[in-house]
Amino acid sequence: MTSRPVMTLLQKRTPPMHHPPAPPAPPSRPATPGTRWWLTTPARVGFVLAVPLLGLVNTFLGFLLLVFAIVLIWKDNPWQKGMKVAATIGAMALLGAVVPDPPKDGASDTVAQADGKGAAKGRTADTPTSPTPSMAGEPTPKPRPQAADYRGLRLDKARDKAEAAGFGVDDHNTSDDDKRIMMRSNWTVCFQKTGWTSSGTKTIDFGAVQTGAPCPEADGGAIPWPKMPDLVWKTWKTAQKEVLDLGVVPDHHLRADTAYLNDTLPDEGEYDHWRVCVTDPAEGAEVTLDTWVTLELTHPDNGCPEPDRKDGDHPRLPDRDDDGDPDYHDPFPGDRNRNSTFPNGLPDHSGSSGGSSGGGSWNCPHTRWC
Repeated sequence: MTSRPVMTLLQKRTPPMHHPPAPPAPPSRPATPGTRWWLTTPARVGFVLAVPLLGLVNTFLGFLLLVFAIVLIWKDNPWQKGMKVAATIGAMALLGAVVPDPPKDGASDTVAQADGKGAAKGRTADTPTSPTPSMAGEPTPKPRPQAADYRGLRLDKARDKAEAAGFGVDDHNTSDDDKRIMMRSNWTVCFQKTGWTSSGTKTIDFGAVQTGAPCPEADGGAIPWPKMPDLVWKTWKTAQKEVLDLGVVPDHHLRADTAYLNDTLPDEGEYDHWRVCVTDPAEGAEVTLDTWVTLELTHPDNGCPEPDRKDGDHPRLPDRDDDGDPDYHDPFPGDRNRNSTFPNGLPDHSGSSGGSSGGGSWNCPHTRWC
């Protein structure tokens, strides 16, 4: 049999097949147990992003953080060189975007005051004073930064104008009543104070009161509300004008009433000559924006109730015939027989006059029932 030698010969002539050896695995870089946290990638990125935030607070601190962030970008950093350059430029650009121009004229700290109606007394706020003569060789000091006079303006409009002029704006209630400013359109500027922040931003702070209220004498003081005047026995027309001239009572907060319980006011315009007997609030009381004023009137022919009857139950005018009309309204105040059912007297024909033949009907001349 020749098969065995042949196979042996083939095996000798055919070279054995060798597989290329597998490349050795790259050695893994063991984590250094002592790696500082600030040398990690998240920390480097965080320091770069923190540069503009700290720069907003203080320019010098922002610059120091920028230097530190650049050192971390380049020190023991596995990033590619292009990424390091881009990160450095980005950190510098972020700081430059938030650093303001340095103030040119220094800080200003002035308070403006308005008069009792909320309008300005004069253009005294932020007015630069004449520089004192400088010593030889010293430069003349520059004037402080000026702001427009916003006193007397509605608070929302004053804020808009100040913001457009480049100011950082704040406001507060300038009185001592602890009210919060809710709707700026209902408040008026009394005071303004300007200055600079530590980062070099111009600021202005407005002190305001509710529109219609007088300004206090100083920021944070009491509002000098007007007092109720003496109006007793003045006509309605005169008293009405004096109340409205106080400047804090709107027209719809003033009303007329009768001093006597059984009296009735005529139509509006027909009681201008009626006289004031009682006022609410009383003479000398404070009148504010929330005050409702009532003037109790009487016809000049009646006179006012006795002074000791101004409080408590209202007095009544005489009504001798009990027909519901005070005597001064009644054409027949002494006739008790006249009433709404029989306006010319009792139905015994004794009071009839000018009626039909036989006296079977009654008439009512000069009475309110005909």
